[in-house]
Amino acid sequence: MNNTLGHNILHQSLLRPPVVEPQSKLNSSGILANTLFQAACWNQSAVQTRKSPLFTKFCGNNLNVRKQKLGMGSRRTVKFIPRAVLAMDPASEQLAGKFNLDGNIELQVGFSAPTPGAVTQVDIQITHSSDSLLLHWGLICDKNEKWVLPSRHPEGTKLYKNRALRTPFRKSGANSYLKIQIDDPKTQAIEFLILDETQNKWFKNNGENFHVKLNMKEKLIPNVSVPEDLVQIQAYLRWERKGKQMYTPEREKEEFEAARTELLEEIARGASIQDLRAKLTKNNSGDERKPSISETKKIPDDLVQIQAYIRWEKAGKPTYSPDQELREFEEARKELQIELDKGASLDEIHKKITKGEIQTNVAKQLRHKKYFSGERTQRKKRDLMQLITKYAAKSVVEEQDSVKPKALTVVELFAKTKEEQEGGHVLKKQIYKLADKELLVLVTKSLGKTKVHLATDFKEPVMLHWAFSKQKAGEWLEPPPTALPPGSVSVNKAIETQLTYSSSANPPYEVQSLEIEIDDDSFKGMPFVLVSGGNWIKNKGSDFYIEFSVGPKPVQKDAGDGKGTAKALLNKIAEMESEAQKSFMHRFNIAADLIDQAKNAGELGLAGMLVWMRFMATRQLIWNKNYNVKPREISKAQDRLTDSLQNVFISHPQYRELLRMIMSTVGRGGEGDVGQRIRDEILVIQRNNECKGGMMEEWHQKLHNNTSPDDVVICQALIDHIKSDFDVGVYWKTLKENGITKERLLSYDRAIHSEPNFRRDQKDGLLRDLGNYMRTLKAVHSGADLESAISNSMGYQSQGQGFMVGVQINPISGLPSGFPDLLRFVLEHVEDKNTEALLEGLLEARQELRPLLFKTKDRLKDLLFLDIALDSTVRTAIERGYEELNNATPEKFIYFIALVLENLALSSDDNEDLIYCLKGWNHALSLYKSKNDHWALYAKSVLDRTRLSLTNKAEWYQRVLQPSAEYLGSLLGVDQWAVNIFTEEIIRAGSAASLSLLLNRLDPVLRKTANLGSWQVISPVEAVGYVVAVDELLAVQNKTFEQPTILVAKSVKGEEEIPDGTVAVLTPDMPDVLSHVSVRARNGKVCFATCFDPSILADLQAREGKLLRLKPTSADIVYSELKEGELVDASSTNFKEDGSSPPLTLVRKQFSGRYAISSEEFTSDMVGAKSRNISYLKGKLPSWIGIPTSVALPFGVFEKVLSDNANQAVAEKLKILKRKLGEGEFSALGEIRGTVLHLAAPTQLVQELKTKMQSSGMPWPGDEGERQWEQAWMAIKRVWASKWNERAYFSTRKVKLDHDYLCMAVLVQEIINADYAFVIHTTNPSSGDSSEIYAEVVKGLGETLVGAYPGRALSFICKKNDLNSPRVLGYPSKPIGLFIRRSIIFRSDSNGEDLEGYAGAGLYDSVPMDEEDKVVLDYSSDPLMVDGNFRHSTLSSIARAGNAIEELYGSPQDIEGVIRDGKVYVVQTRPQM
Repeated sequence: MNNTLGHNILHQSLLRPPVVEPQSKLNSSGILANTLFQAACWNQSAVQTRKSPLFTKFCGNNLNVRKQKLGMGSRRTVKFIPRAVLAMDPASEQLAGKFNLDGNIELQVGFSAPTPGAVTQVDIQITHSSDSLLLHWGLICDKNEKWVLPSRHPEGTKLYKNRALRTPFRKSGANSYLKIQIDDPKTQAIEFLILDETQNKWFKNNGENFHVKLNMKEKLIPNVSVPEDLVQIQAYLRWERKGKQMYTPEREKEEFEAARTELLEEIARGASIQDLRAKLTKNNSGDERKPSISETKKIPDDLVQIQAYIRWEKAGKPTYSPDQELREFEEARKELQIELDKGASLDEIHKKITKGEIQTNVAKQLRHKKYFSGERTQRKKRDLMQLITKYAAKSVVEEQDSVKPKALTVVELFAKTKEEQEGGHVLKKQIYKLADKELLVLVTKSLGKTKVHLATDFKEPVMLHWAFSKQKAGEWLEPPPTALPPGSVSVNKAIETQLTYSSSANPPYEVQSLEIEIDDDSFKGMPFVLVSGGNWIKNKGSDFYIEFSVGPKPVQKDAGDGKGTAKALLNKIAEMESEAQKSFMHRFNIAADLIDQAKNAGELGLAGMLVWMRFMATRQLIWNKNYNVKPREISKAQDRLTDSLQNVFISHPQYRELLRMIMSTVGRGGEGDVGQRIRDEILVIQRNNECKGGMMEEWHQKLHNNTSPDDVVICQALIDHIKSDFDVGVYWKTLKENGITKERLLSYDRAIHSEPNFRRDQKDGLLRDLGNYMRTLKAVHSGADLESAISNSMGYQSQGQGFMVGVQINPISGLPSGFPDLLRFVLEHVEDKNTEALLEGLLEARQELRPLLFKTKDRLKDLLFLDIALDSTVRTAIERGYEELNNATPEKFIYFIALVLENLALSSDDNEDLIYCLKGWNHALSLYKSKNDHWALYAKSVLDRTRLSLTNKAEWYQRVLQPSAEYLGSLLGVDQWAVNIFTEEIIRAGSAASLSLLLNRLDPVLRKTANLGSWQVISPVEAVGYVVAVDELLAVQNKTFEQPTILVAKSVKGEEEIPDGTVAVLTPDMPDVLSHVSVRARNGKVCFATCFDPSILADLQAREGKLLRLKPTSADIVYSELKEGELVDASSTNFKEDGSSPPLTLVRKQFSGRYAISSEEFTSDMVGAKSRNISYLKGKLPSWIGIPTSVALPFGVFEKVLSDNANQAVAEKLKILKRKLGEGEFSALGEIRGTVLHLAAPTQLVQELKTKMQSSGMPWPGDEGERQWEQAWMAIKRVWASKWNERAYFSTRKVKLDHDYLCMAVLVQEIINADYAFVIHTTNPSSGDSSEIYAEVVKGLGETLVGAYPGRALSFICKKNDLNSPRVLGYPSKPIGLFIRRSIIFRSDSNGEDLEGYAGAGLYDSVPMDEEDKVVLDYSSDPLMVDGNFRHSTLSSIARAGNAIEELYGSPQDIEGVIRDGKVYVVQTRPQM
């Protein structure tokens, strides 16, 4: 007999040492109780890093090890005593039964086993059936008759709530049939029901399950022995056939024995051991492998496997590839062969092996399997672009109150009538939805008497079964006779009263109603149920309960108008809160009922649900109020809510981020035993450890009455207390750290008064049992707990000892190969102090999981909870890892930032910008590793962009969540401090806060490396003034400060005006050096600078009201505090009294008689400097600089159009609005702009403009249709209307410029679809150095540069005497680029833009005919960023163009242009101010 496994089997990774155990370990058959496969028992042992002894085996591509005692002595041939095994009757098929289902519908069940040992086939046929039948089924394998769910099942079978399988029938003519194959010999019967999905109709067997016994007959197997290696191979093949499931140790043993049985049955049919070996070990190709030299000497496989195991241990327990496994097996064989060649017997070799006396030559190795390298995860290389999701959050739109009010239902009309009739105080009002009917309970109090009014719109007669309570909701006390309405009957301490019909003509309603009057104030509430048509009607499975008394309402902040919220939903939540306070069961059921309304309200609706659930989770709302509820009812309600959330996650991907956040506030839940275990298992703990009194009994009573997430904390506090050698201070410390005080313990309906008091001999048992119990608590309450989430996804079974009894959660199918090992790695390292390897494992797990979240429907919520738990663990790991970064290199900082950013991107709906930031960090890391001189400068730009992205995310949270928190918080009486910090706490709970901290730590390192300093000085003017801190420059731009003021502004966007009296603006924001506000500051001699150091900025803000002197250099600002009297002596202040600057004058322009002119006709009387300068450049610049073709609508055209008869109404309205504006009503500015847009175009204007554009070679918009001309005309009007934008209006007022004299020409140019746009100042504006050019470049159109879009442009300087050597000062951080198809742009060209001493440029709008596309920019693939030669060539071309234009004009110029396909175009130039 050949005892050696073939290479093909080794390649299947079956190599494994047999475990030789003492006799006590033998099973009942005398067979070694071997274990073949490592179970995925994701239980409490997982978190203990699996340090318990493991056995050795190769499974899949993984080597798992379970070490057990090695027996001493020779290998024993295992003999089989003749024993009975189950075998099918050889008859081809047996009829198990016939059943009549309904009328002529008949069910027939038969089963067969074609040959002994083959699988059993069950045939089910239904005659005259519908097309939508499902078999709802399971197998019976033992006496307790619980359904077992086999892994082998027909195609189309789906798992139903982990409790049954559902398989569709196949249709054949008028009949339906189904064939099921069963390969588990332990199966005793099949049980099932039949469901007609279309009619939602169940077919049962006289009200019970169909139960069909599978008639198996005993057949004797002869006395034979089967080699263990063949049993292992057969068991492996069974494991493969069943989908490579994760087995518990008990299941592994069962599978091993089932494999042995199958081989014995083969022998019973006449096969020899050699036949079996040939069949099981033959090569896939069918060729026989020649035996090696060592094989011919027949070293038994079990000895080789043990030796391979010893080699593996000495090598450091690495994980081998199949080829390495094969080599290790052969090396072990060679080592034993050497001993055999020396003359040792097999028994002597066995003894040497067990004593470790066989010489081995192995070195410690590192893990190198698919996921692991050393003790780290081997990250897969992924295309980050595949991670992009663009489910952008919809803009927040307030729900309109203008919607027509919904008509009142008859029950609501009845309630309104009763409230008016009673005229007293309404204590309680509740309307319950009962399918399509309603039930009103209205409690009023008047003249010292309490009245309960009930009404319903049921058509059938309704009986009220009711009582009173004095203490709690579950109490039923018989009411006194004085409270009984006529016709009431006493039934077992309860009362039954028939509701009577009542109606009204005005308002019209017809209901059944009842009134109960109570004059005894000792009664606190009323439990009841309804009876109609013989059916008991309850409140979602529980008794109805209405309280009579109402506690004092907390003082609330005014709820406001609910603007920016799903107001109707929040009002409904507030209305239902008194019901929700009864228990978690009530709250979760109400939430599940409201999910549809929230979904229909969109983003704001789900935001409202999140706010409500988070108020609950943070203990701002009452968890339980006078109501007993079973834990299983809570977990069932949780299950219902999370199922609803899962369904919305599938159907509405744009809300996934909000849905994940809602789910993180709710436990996973589950039907049936999941919740009941909380009740049952506390009794096990008390019984096992003799702790039935004191605190444990009080906790037991609380758990039975109303379990909550607090119980997870209490359990952890007990574990910590016991581990600390029973230090009660540790118990209280854990409770306090998790928000539980003595007062809270006493506030429970079943209060906990006592402290824990255990004996020392109870320690081990309590730690074991409380550890098990913690898992049960987390399974219900902690959906985002990592260990619990892994268990629910990977599967677990009953572990005995009274815990998890009868519980079996199957592993989720379709998980990636090796995923369980990855999760095991995470659990083993979750407490590591050095967190880098853990973070890699967590992120790899999330990446592997991600595709399933978008495709899976079955058990999706378990995967969601797992992903939420992995996400949360990243945050806690990074917080623990801060210390690891204290002396870290920039490389490690960048790597950590990339990991946390990846985690944030995986949790975000609209993550495109985050992904491009991540790509930027990866590029920065490669620059650092290659020692590129620009690595720090580039990394700083990525850091700035990442900060912008985080700011945008925080603003989204603030915009979407905070209004709902304020409105709902005020309705529910939530503590004001909790409302105020609501959004802040949401942000702090996610990866964004951790990422922000990492960026703050890296920022000074980058600035120092890149020689950036703490400041960027945009306008270097020395100043003295008083410090004023503001949030936004925009908010104070129209203010006049009476004393010289240094503004410290958190936000400066770039388009603001600088307020009068301001001598300096200091900000952490990053406006472009060439932005409008930057130009304003330089022209007004105002110090303007960006501060990158938060500590410096905080110091400046802390000096509010102090007098400071600022002394800027080109890269820094030195400041010092002055005394009050030093202001007068400060010679450097640029503060001027109001009126010290002379007023500017404008000359009113007249209509020339022409609506449109060509560039050759541009004169100062017709157009502004912008148009004239472009005309002047034509033909005077080098040929490599392009100039776009231009025409213009000259001065006076707007006024002419306004005077046209067709626009008389517009003109009249403008007169009224201008008068209001002159009286100081600045809100009229917006109305004026809107009115201008109603102008109609005179026919002559249209014709003249068309002629001029076509004769100049420009496309005429009307050629593409009337709609294009309408867009062009609207763009022209928007340019004219920009004369009245706020910034321009207040700017002209400031310099006393007569706004009425300001005239607007419109320059018309063809848009060049730019690759890049630039602005050049031919004298460096920051330093005033005329020998160097300063320029800024953006990707796409220039509007992102001149229009104050967030982020910085690429900036560079270039010496005029060396135009081929540009020096980059900063890389771009602007996240958005604008792109457009071939189109026309209409540019403002007023007579007030280029006055001496006044920079009016940029005040007015330029409007393209077509809307630009906003594109999120990926700089990691942009040649301007990654191609040094391209960047050098492009920047040199820009510098040379600027120098050529300056030489043409003979003065410093402010130039705008674009680059398209490498060619430079100049679109405008003006004198540099």
